[in-house]
Amino acid sequence: MDIIKKHLNYIGLVLILAALIALRIWPHLKTVPVIFLILGAAAIGLYMYLNLSLLKQGFKRKSFLYSSNLLLLVVFVLGILVLVNVFLARHHHRFDFTETRIHSLSDQTVTVLENLEEDISVHLFFREGNMTRGRMENLMQNYRYHSNRIKYEFIDPDKNPGLVKRYDVKQDGTTIFESGEKDNRITDVSEEEITNALIKISRGEKKTVYFLEGHGEGGIEDTEDLGYSLAKDELEKMGYEVKTLSLALSETFPGDIALLIVPGPEKDLLPNELDTIRGYISGGGRVFLMIDPETAPGMTEFVKEYGIGLTNDLVIDTVSRLLGGDYFMPVVNEYTSHPITEKFRYATFFPYARSIEALEDQPEGVTVEVLANSSGNSWSERQLTEKQVKFDEGLDKAGPIGLAAVVTIESKPKGDSAMPEGEEGTETSEAPASKEGRLAVFGDSDFIANNYYNLSGNGNFFLNTANWLTEEEDLIAIQPKTQTPRTIQLTPSQGRLIFFTSVLILPLLVLVTGLVVWVRRRKL
Repeated sequence: MDIIKKHLNYIGLVLILAALIALRIWPHLKTVPVIFLILGAAAIGLYMYLNLSLLKQGFKRKSFLYSSNLLLLVVFVLGILVLVNVFLARHHHRFDFTETRIHSLSDQTVTVLENLEEDISVHLFFREGNMTRGRMENLMQNYRYHSNRIKYEFIDPDKNPGLVKRYDVKQDGTTIFESGEKDNRITDVSEEEITNALIKISRGEKKTVYFLEGHGEGGIEDTEDLGYSLAKDELEKMGYEVKTLSLALSETFPGDIALLIVPGPEKDLLPNELDTIRGYISGGGRVFLMIDPETAPGMTEFVKEYGIGLTNDLVIDTVSRLLGGDYFMPVVNEYTSHPITEKFRYATFFPYARSIEALEDQPEGVTVEVLANSSGNSWSERQLTEKQVKFDEGLDKAGPIGLAAVVTIESKPKGDSAMPEGEEGTETSEAPASKEGRLAVFGDSDFIANNYYNLSGNGNFFLNTANWLTEEEDLIAIQPKTQTPRTIQLTPSQGRLIFFTSVLILPLLVLVTGLVVWVRRRKL
């Protein structure tokens, strides 16, 4: 009996521990763990009642006071650690110390996630042995970290045939995005594909981009070097619908147009076409003009109406020669401050381009900003009939030379400018403000042709401009991050030196030092 009396506390602790283990292993069984908890608490209470006199004497001992102080200190430290962990779990932050931030999402993706207004469910159909599943898990954790709107789950197709049938999954590695009644699916594992899927599903309606045709422009279905099929595909990835448009027989634009792109017309547009575009811009329309050298001379007078100067010249840049190109491919490394170039840090190349400048006398209500300038080693070659290309002082213009500019045009309210008079004693409401017109003028169209689209930042600069024109600033494109290979080249002698130093000399030195210390201690 005395043995049980002395060890009731241990019996009670064992019963409580058994109850907690049972709850963890069999969470659906509640009765047995509860009985164990009650019996354990009762055993500890009975132990304290039967050994009350001994406990009172123990409380007065110095060893108990020291032990209790140590126990309180341990509890206090553990409490601090628990609080710190709870705080960090709720307010955690991830750090990426790689030079190119390859483990972080791009600024474009983060902006898209911050602007999500509805929850998006992501169903990832990946088998357990799928080699790309781990990479996809890391990506989804990054997306979830930046937005609570993302809810995702991994589904093994072999174990969930019902869900496979419901979502009509045909391929392992399929990811399905759902938001309300809308859905989208991808089969690639990349940040670009995931972000594009989020953009498509989060947009209410697709905006339509029209490419003008009928004046010698390149085709958006043309997959040859000078075609624009890559530009079309990238616009569609960002959620746009891309079509072609001929204005020769039409005096109005389609009702769904969000942006008109005029990609390097070889011949002048007809007067009625220019009138249609002029009216479209004045009503808040968006136009992207790319005018190549020695083509469409009538466009010079047209863009002058919007404060843009086009010169019949060629931009020559000696820096491009150092980068593997010729003198006729000016390079842009620095950009003026603008939403298009705010987070853009990549070089762009403009093969065979003409100069763009802001005129000194600006029309009323027009604001012109030159976005990109060539290097200081460039110049505007204006002697196009000469066979030898050289800078002629007084005839040519020294760099930097403008290559791209954007224009904002204040739109006038439709109808009479006079406000309607209200009844006596009442206030008249102001007419709603019209959307401003936006125009982009580039001195080259080849920079987005298929053979140059993926050259450095060319494609991204084009997409940034299109997104700014359509007021989709949150879609400003960022060049995908690539991991910079970090290797070191060693001569055979250097390799042998490192091998013998690290594999033989250093371990031998440690061994000798240990033996010397051991021998000296043996002699003491």
